[in-house]
Amino acid sequence: MEAKAITRYLRISPRKMRLVINTVRYKPVAQAFSILEHLNKKGAQLAVKTLKSAHANAKVKKMDEARLFVKEIKADGGPVLKRYMSRSMGRADVILKRMTHLSVVLGEREIAVSKGKIEAGETKAKGLKILKSGKKTKQAAGAAG
Repeated sequence: MEAKAITRYLRISPRKMRLVINTVRYKPVAQAFSILEHLNKKGAQLAVKTLKSAHANAKVKKMDEARLFVKEIKADGGPVLKRYMSRSMGRADVILKRMTHLSVVLGEREIAVSKGKIEAGETKAKGLKILKSGKKTKQAAGAAG
């Protein structure tokens, strides 16, 4: 099951927004909120707003909050406002004021997340086994264990 939220026509360029959203991709929701609140960027405030909306949609769908993570987050380009600035000798430079469409999709992990960390167990996505001590070890492809 997935919960989705889209915010359109944000007045920030997609390139600047991607710097922010790359920090929270595949993270648990609680950890993503914590990271975004401590970032000193305009895009972080806008991303928090969309993430809150997706989180509220997940609650409505009765998804387990302990297992929620940012499954997909992307900043696509929106319309571009074209402005002109005069230059010497009768010339003009074009200034492009870009907009962003921000999409957030939350999913549920197979195992619960406690306090921003994955509990002891196996994660299928990366083939890592997380030990009780918190260390990660690579599993052999065909080895049982």
